[in-house]
Amino acid sequence: MKILFIGNSHTYMNDMPELARRMIEDATGEACEVYMLAYSGRSLRWHMEEEYFSERFNILHGKYDYCVIQEQAHPMPAEEDTIKYATKIVELCKQVGTVPVIFETWAEKAKPENQIEMNRRYRSLATKLDARLAPIGELWSEVLNSSDVDLYFRDGAHASAIGDFLIAFVLTKVIAGKLPKESFKTAFDFTVAEQFQPVKENVQDEVVELDAAVISLIREKVGKGL
Repeated sequence: MKILFIGNSHTYMNDMPELARRMIEDATGEACEVYMLAYSGRSLRWHMEEEYFSERFNILHGKYDYCVIQEQAHPMPAEEDTIKYATKIVELCKQVGTVPVIFETWAEKAKPENQIEMNRRYRSLATKLDARLAPIGELWSEVLNSSDVDLYFRDGAHASAIGDFLIAFVLTKVIAGKLPKESFKTAFDFTVAEQFQPVKENVQDEVVELDAAVISLIREKVGKGL
């Protein structure tokens, strides 16, 4: 299985695509490769205007099974822009039989009221484009509303290691149709204290083991929600 991730820091935070790869391999027992086109603060419009030839080449010639598409989140761009540029990506995917997956983002910690609009936009987009939806924002809210688990990085916008564990968990279920084994307890945290950059350079230094109760809650919410 080969997966291309298109997005920004909400995709690359804590090496989330690699965590998803490990989860998918754990869930399926099959090899999985992940590739990423993700740049800080960028929108789908930027991807398809400024980086069009990179996106086009990767999608048309990369022989990907899935393409995960993540739009700018904080703030959300104009909805018509999201529809226009997501459509361009999905059309390229469908030319080569790649399954598009719409990555539904989450609201900022200080603005939880924005989640309702995010949910509407991304559900509508997935339906319009006949793409799979990864309802990450909805399940993010489910976890927040039923526990004191903090899914946010200290900036209140990006994901913490636990948040990215949830993201990868949702993507694993949406893509593979299965969840990782209950023995899968590790996440990545590439951040260092009091700053966003630089990050940890040694992958082994970023591996963390999550609390069993947190994993159980995430497993329950994703299992029921998908």
